[in-house]
Amino acid sequence: MNLEEIKELIRVFGRSKLGKLKVKDGEFEVAMQREGSDVVVTSAPAAAPVVAAPVAEVATQTATTPAVEEISGEFITSPMVGTFYASPSPDSPAFVKAGDSVRKGQTLCILEAMKIMNELEAEFDCKILEVLVQDGQPIEYDTPLFKIEKL
Repeated sequence: MNLEEIKELIRVFGRSKLGKLKVKDGEFEVAMQREGSDVVVTSAPAAAPVVAAPVAEVATQTATTPAVEEISGEFITSPMVGTFYASPSPDSPAFVKAGDSVRKGQTLCILEAMKIMNELEAEFDCKILEVLVQDGQPIEYDTPLFKIEKL
């Protein structure tokens, strides 16, 4: 990660309502956390093992989206911090919806991070039981996106 990417990440985090952010890129790792109204930034090489803290409910989460602690089962989670998009464009149908069976390699959604659109593909054959986030919703690392049943 270069200096400009880090500065952009700090700007985006500062404008968001997220409480914590952790990004790992190869051997570089950066973590940001709000304390009061200030943003605290720490960075370290990724060589040291990292213990994951429980994911807290995002402040922008709506009442229709269950809290992370309340849901159970098998899920496809977000591999990054960004914005969830269910379709390739606003006027296009969603890549997948509840009840769809998907094959390994099929696109499930788009995750936007730092103005880069990343397609999230299924890592195995499965059935989508529920889409857990809304189109355009900001998401954190490891946020459950889809409740699934492996086929």
